[in-house]
Amino acid sequence: MADPRGFLKHGREGAERRPVEERVHDWNEVYPDGVGRALLPIISPQAGRCMDCGIPFCHQGCPLGNLIPEWNDLVWRDDWAGAIERLHATNNFPEFTGRLCPAPCETSCVLGINQDPVTIKNVEVSIIDRAWESNLVRPQPPEWLSGRTVAVVGSGPAGLAAAQQLTRAGHTVVVFERADQVGGLLRYGIPEFKMEKKHLDRRLDQMRREGTVFRTGVEVGRDLTAESLRDRFDAVVLAMGSTVPRDLQTEGRELDGLHQAMDFLPQANRAALGHPVLDQVSAEGLDVVIIGGGDTGADCLGTSTRQGAASITQLEIMPEPPGSRPAGQPWPTYPMTFKVSSAHEEAGDRVFGVNTKAFLGDEDGRVRALLLVDVEFKDGRPQEIEGTERELPAQLVLFAMGFTGPEKPGLVESLEVELDERGNVARDDTYASSVPGVFVAGDAGRGQSLIVWAIAEGRAAAAAVDTHLTGSTTLPAPIKPTERPLTV
Repeated sequence: MADPRGFLKHGREGAERRPVEERVHDWNEVYPDGVGRALLPIISPQAGRCMDCGIPFCHQGCPLGNLIPEWNDLVWRDDWAGAIERLHATNNFPEFTGRLCPAPCETSCVLGINQDPVTIKNVEVSIIDRAWESNLVRPQPPEWLSGRTVAVVGSGPAGLAAAQQLTRAGHTVVVFERADQVGGLLRYGIPEFKMEKKHLDRRLDQMRREGTVFRTGVEVGRDLTAESLRDRFDAVVLAMGSTVPRDLQTEGRELDGLHQAMDFLPQANRAALGHPVLDQVSAEGLDVVIIGGGDTGADCLGTSTRQGAASITQLEIMPEPPGSRPAGQPWPTYPMTFKVSSAHEEAGDRVFGVNTKAFLGDEDGRVRALLLVDVEFKDGRPQEIEGTERELPAQLVLFAMGFTGPEKPGLVESLEVELDERGNVARDDTYASSVPGVFVAGDAGRGQSLIVWAIAEGRAAAAAVDTHLTGSTTLPAPIKPTERPLTV
């Protein structure tokens, strides 16, 4: 185990972010020289806080089944080569999860029963960042080729995980991405200040060296028909995500200045990366209102701040969460508590328990304000509070209310795959859809979820595809589609 008295000697400590007045003027990560470097001075004692408890609930809290106590111990012993080997045993992309995952493992940490939990996420990202710097991450091409071909539709975390696992198993894998660059929402949906794209690019370079082929600018179902896809490949993995945004159909929705978050963020990310953008939606000089209090809303907040918004308000219909774990969500479940992201530290107001009754426009047909009303929940439904109506000025409104499933026109309809009751692509316990040879991984089958679920499902779907093609597999299958841990 790590330091036997580490959790008694050291409290929880994380990396310090760059000063707000500095970081809001650039698009770099909010940590100096990246979070991995920022953590190095404190990471050994933090890893040493891991208790080597009899039953490590952090394993159960992580959909990937990360071997957390093992690599905590190796970090404390300064065995970084051993630590990255154990980390990569369960997670293809710890540089992504270490920056983007909400860390359900930490809320199920046994130490968290009566102390602050171990900084699992920080240790993880320190391991992988140091591994890249120390040349410990190398291509792992297969020793032989199976002669079988697999198409992966979508290059987000689920598609990339499935592709890497299947390539390493010896299959010829082609990943199709409709955007001009590989990465899905990792590329254009995640702002640079949360994850610089160099982390994505060097992992993609590793995958190319292993043999994975990427085809960008190809919308399967339009540029390449479903029939051609099935004819050309022995198996297909659908990993195109849940991309249909939830909308708010209320009075004034037709006004100019109302945009979905995923119409706003990709443009902003392209501009931040120096890519050409036509008709960019910018928050500069505007009163911005973000409807939705989750991570996507926080991304819109941080982006609007850097674009120079005059004011930013983030709205959430739910009441403000408590600051500590509520009694009805005991350990090791995932508690709904008040969270402050780096974007919330920088600017903006957060308003909870409020609903938008209408969008109000000016004489030119542009939004000028929102008509709001406070709500309280009774019998699980929001009820308006009389006398609380008011206007909130806004010239730009961003919808960040989540997603309702994969897009149906195009590939899904032409494949004629069955859908579940939620509108996602239905699959069995082997990730197989209703169409022979077609498998489903990630948000396209699960619905909108966490990046760790996407990677875990990509790995598990790869094992199922390998079994389908060869009759057996040595690839790990961490989860079944129906499995959900206590923490989520």
